[in-house]
Amino acid sequence: MSVPELDAAEIEQLLEQHSDWALAQGGKAITRTFQFADFSEAWGFMSRVALLAESQDHHPEWFNVYAKVEVTLTTHDAGDSGGLSLRDAKLARAIDEVAG
Repeated sequence: MSVPELDAAEIEQLLEQHSDWALAQGGKAITRTFQFADFSEAWGFMSRVALLAESQDHHPEWFNVYAKVEVTLTTHDAGDSGGLSLRDAKLARAIDEVAG
């Protein structure tokens, strides 16, 4: 089942509301890099986000090296070949709240 993909105006609104996120993957995803004091803080952040993602049944792509966490959000079953959806907007908002 395909998930509705955000249109250009909705993507623009998403980026206005979440200015620390940037378009990635040719406009099919958003990404944000978080920097923490140390690995323990980064891991704690990832653990909190993992619980949120599981509760939303929408999981980020991420990469962690020591105190840095790079998060990418996309909906693989949005539109014809994946893209941004309301799922990404909802998870970005939750991640921003966790990050403070």
